[in-house]
Amino acid sequence: MEYIVYEQKGQYAILTVSREKALNALNSAVLEELNAALDGVDLDEVRCLIVTGAGPKSFVAGADIGEMSTLTKAEGEAFGKKGNDVFRRLETFPIPVIAAVNGFALGGGCELAMSCDIRICSENAVFGQPETGLGITPGFGGTQRLARLVGPGMAKQMIYTARNIKAQEAYRIGLVNAVYPQEELLPAAEKMAAGIAKNAPIAVRSCKKAINGGLDLSMDEALVLEEKLFGGCFETEDQKYGMAFFLDKNKEKVKEPFQNR
Repeated sequence: MEYIVYEQKGQYAILTVSREKALNALNSAVLEELNAALDGVDLDEVRCLIVTGAGPKSFVAGADIGEMSTLTKAEGEAFGKKGNDVFRRLETFPIPVIAAVNGFALGGGCELAMSCDIRICSENAVFGQPETGLGITPGFGGTQRLARLVGPGMAKQMIYTARNIKAQEAYRIGLVNAVYPQEELLPAAEKMAAGIAKNAPIAVRSCKKAINGGLDLSMDEALVLEEKLFGGCFETEDQKYGMAFFLDKNKEKVKEPFQNR
């Protein structure tokens, strides 16, 4: 691939958008390669995915304005669908996805980060949805995910004003979970990914389904979804092993990794 670097490191993997000269901006080719990279993730081995950008300046600076500037209405809608399809796939990917936001996360970059399960960022990170200043709306889920993450009022303020916010403001409003010095960001993401990978993978995947699915349901319907996923964990080898280990008062057995079954 030209614009995506994928590296598996044991039970987690790092996917890097690598178009550094353009601050990792998203064009059609990057979106297509991102989708292809997800095809290549070995879900039998990889239990957590980290998404980041190449270089110290930018996660993803946005969608490629040069490509978008001449689009017709139909082409604009198709470009929005292309981005939405990839980001929705990432959002519903079976395993947890961590965004390690290293610098600019504007427009499509902010939308990419929001499609991940967890967002952490460097101190130089900048978030924003600048589209109204360009004569368009956010097109890759920004109007929907931002409101769900930080509340409609704050989302409307950010989108209507097209004002960027810095890392600490993003943390204050709940857009990111933590802020790190630049050099500590990727190690922190890898430590979190490794911690997630140590837990029972069937249970972790079921938790993702329960949280994501439940947000679109009433509380009563969401609890039924949780009950089904909770019940589905029983009789798995991971459940049997995890509980047997917990109940072993002497902890004489050596704890082995969960087996994803």
